[in-house]
Amino acid sequence: MLDNNPRGTICIEDIEIGMSRSLRKIVTDRDIELFAEVSTDRNPVHLDDDYARDTIFEGRIAHGMLTAGLISAVIGEQLPGHGTVYLGQTLKFLAPVRPGDMVDAIVTVTDMDISKRRVTMETHCEIDGKKVLKGEAIVMAPSRKFD
Repeated sequence: MLDNNPRGTICIEDIEIGMSRSLRKIVTDRDIELFAEVSTDRNPVHLDDDYARDTIFEGRIAHGMLTAGLISAVIGEQLPGHGTVYLGQTLKFLAPVRPGDMVDAIVTVTDMDISKRRVTMETHCEIDGKKVLKGEAIVMAPSRKFD
């Protein structure tokens, strides 16, 4: 995985609207197999080439929630990072992600309620600049005062 910042924590006191972090990852066959195993979602559109060829996707695709998990990785590892509590996430899937695709997961702070330690972020994943997933996350960020 490639990303633009080291792992760790950015406390609510240091977060600013417009702050952004990202992660880049190639989705592999092994990622899809592991996700199927962990989630127990063994839909053949993810695992069976012959089956998937005859679907609207014309080939295998990654689980949508596997792609969404990359957003979770940015939030949990970078912004705000360690100690963050996920409160909610909306998702809209715009295009399939296929084995071998390089996915960029990007989160950007759009609003904050410092008194409640709430951070709202625009979230999306893209391949070659084309959005494949978009949404919004609300999290509780760690604080130097309380954590």
